[in-house]
Amino acid sequence: MNSFIHLTIPARAEFVDIARLTLFGIANKAGFSYEEIEDMKVAVTEACTNVVLHAYSNAQPGIIELSFEIEDKGISIRIKDEGSSFNYEPADTKSVTLHNKELSDITAGGLGLFMMHALMDKVEVFSERGTEVILTKLIGRKEEMA
Repeated sequence: MNSFIHLTIPARAEFVDIARLTLFGIANKAGFSYEEIEDMKVAVTEACTNVVLHAYSNAQPGIIELSFEIEDKGISIRIKDEGSSFNYEPADTKSVTLHNKELSDITAGGLGLFMMHALMDKVEVFSERGTEVILTKLIGRKEEMA
């Protein structure tokens, strides 16, 4: 049986740690390892920070809605805002690399989605009314050492 937990926080930087702490408690109860939880915390922080920085104008206060769905095989985390959307064209994450690029070719922003893809098992982005990012992590899924 799936469990759902919902959290709404102001879209301000000083509240992102509440999302991280909530995730830690939920993921710990669900049986994730410390390393898996740390990966999820980084991905959720990136998604929430994107909302704080890009979704709402300074004059328009906003909120971040987080939903945690715990399943037998993992967890799905939804990070949703109702601010300005952006056009997201998913890259083939297996072919995305930062190697062989000049330092000047790498921008300061824009690595958040790359990191989310690297740390989570599945990343979905919907940008119709606002933006919704769905991050999925499976329990105990570790890459084999070569």
